[in-house]
Amino acid sequence: MEPPGPPSNLVLRALLREDSGMWTPSTPFAPPGTKLELEEGRALTPRFSADGLISAIAVDHASGDILMLAHMNAEALAKTLATGEVWYFSRSRNELWRKGATSGHTQRLIEMRVDCDQDAVIVRVEQIGPACHTNRRSCFYRRVEIVNGKPVLMGMK
Repeated sequence: MEPPGPPSNLVLRALLREDSGMWTPSTPFAPPGTKLELEEGRALTPRFSADGLISAIAVDHASGDILMLAHMNAEALAKTLATGEVWYFSRSRNELWRKGATSGHTQRLIEMRVDCDQDAVIVRVEQIGPACHTNRRSCFYRRVEIVNGKPVLMGMK
């Protein structure tokens, strides 16, 4: 299998910073600005939580299916943008990890979107193999139904 290609033009445009020219992985993200700058500005200024993370939702670019929810720290976000391969931060292992590094079930970045207040991202990906550690295509393989007045987990049909 060939390594993923460079990030798309959309991703490369996201790397441009208005204040200092071209962004590089070693350049720290600018601190979040005003509400107006966050919601309407062109600068990527992620609002990391107190523990240094933002939520990242992986979506299959072709089907639109939600694949998984994970977290990114600044380094994971920067590496994802720089390499076109999706990186996350594991809260349980307290370490950076590239999706598929051990399983081969990789994610190639097609597009990244940030929410209105820049504390979460959607990564639209080309998923190679299952996304879930349970060997399923998606981590969201059970639906919640109310049975006899109680929530019950049901497998997908």
